[in-house]
Amino acid sequence: MAKLLIIDDERAIRSTLREILEYENYEVEDIDNGIDGLELIKKENFDLVLCDIKMNKMDGLEVLEQALAIRPDLPFIMISGHGTVETAIDASKKGAFDFISKPPDLNRLLITVRNALDRGTLVTETKVLKRKASKTREILGNSEPIKKIKETIDRVAPTEARVLITGANGSGKELVARWLHEKSNRAENALIEVNCAAIPSELIESELFGHEKGSFTSAVKQRIGKFELANGGTLFLDEIGDMSLSAQAKVLRALQEHKITRVGGEKEIEINVRIIAATNKDLMQEIENGNFRMDLYHRLNVINIHVPHLTERTEDIPIIAQNFAESICNDYGMPLKKINDSGMNALKQLPWSGNVRELHNMIERLIILSDKVITEQDVRAFANPNGGTNVGSGFGSHSTSGAVNTINLDNFSNFQEYKDTAERDFIKFKLEKNNWNVSKTADEIEIQRSHLYSKIEKFSLKRND
Repeated sequence: MAKLLIIDDERAIRSTLREILEYENYEVEDIDNGIDGLELIKKENFDLVLCDIKMNKMDGLEVLEQALAIRPDLPFIMISGHGTVETAIDASKKGAFDFISKPPDLNRLLITVRNALDRGTLVTETKVLKRKASKTREILGNSEPIKKIKETIDRVAPTEARVLITGANGSGKELVARWLHEKSNRAENALIEVNCAAIPSELIESELFGHEKGSFTSAVKQRIGKFELANGGTLFLDEIGDMSLSAQAKVLRALQEHKITRVGGEKEIEINVRIIAATNKDLMQEIENGNFRMDLYHRLNVINIHVPHLTERTEDIPIIAQNFAESICNDYGMPLKKINDSGMNALKQLPWSGNVRELHNMIERLIILSDKVITEQDVRAFANPNGGTNVGSGFGSHSTSGAVNTINLDNFSNFQEYKDTAERDFIKFKLEKNNWNVSKTADEIEIQRSHLYSKIEKFSLKRND
């Protein structure tokens, strides 16, 4: 359900617009002046604003400019009883989606609202897609290990040297591989990625080298392998420690002779590929256990880059966390949320068993469940959604009376279900904490009291006597 805000100093206009829009199943809030309207825009995630131009306290065009400085993609429809062509042009130049004269024509109003909402959705989706299709994201951090990694990438990337990247799961090995390709002389050609741990051992050779039609039961047509697809570019073999010994032998031959043969084929195919490999395993230990070939190890390990665990570079957590927060808020089309100093210190104390990947998920959870400033209390409350104890952090599941219920993520089929559940639990927790004092709770979580009543009704929340 789209959420709309009406800013107009005429009660009759506000009531009329609200009645019309609520009848069309929009969620509507209204306010009688621009100053309070801007405060609501800062606090809440509106999908559209209808704003009068001539108002007391603050002019509507000034509201438009300041609001778009906060949320550049927020659609604005300006309304006025003194509309002129010049006013409409001025509003459009300042970023308004459209201009409607008072009294508004019902059909024109609803069509304009629908078109503005559609445009807002398209803008958000386009930004997300552009980000996904854009250049490799930056390696964030100023710690000594990260500085060393960046220097090594700058030195090694322009060469043809093979690179072995080591580090724990979620530490950023793939990002290092992408930058090695991005800064190489092969950057104009493809970077092909293969997760060796995700492909069954009986299929890994077909995946890497391709196969001829009829070479095995399910080979109904010829397939080109990853080595051929990466010809002229870079092949990234992720989790190579999980590759079968038979596939290792063929990879070794490809590295030695720069030739491959498809499964079921006889023709040798010349290849020109740079290999970058990564693993979270101790390959020397795997060699001792007979699971990895010593000769392949030395072929791959020309240059070794070790990516440290996040707990080994906690000084990088603030810059990474804030960058994630900006990115996630941008993707969701919501105002930027800041993490205060106590919140950052709390993040630094967590064990981060999932590394940078876990930090991203944690920030996303905090963006969804917290108010506009993320605090230490938020980190403590939402650090572990599965209810287990984070060893070494001092944080566990919130278990005091009226606490937020732990959330099992497996129970949700889509993001909206999860968001509604989290929002319901958060509001219930705050209400019980304040002994169901609605005014106090609304002030604490910084929303209007009428909006809080709407949420209580929406989620069917009741006081337990």
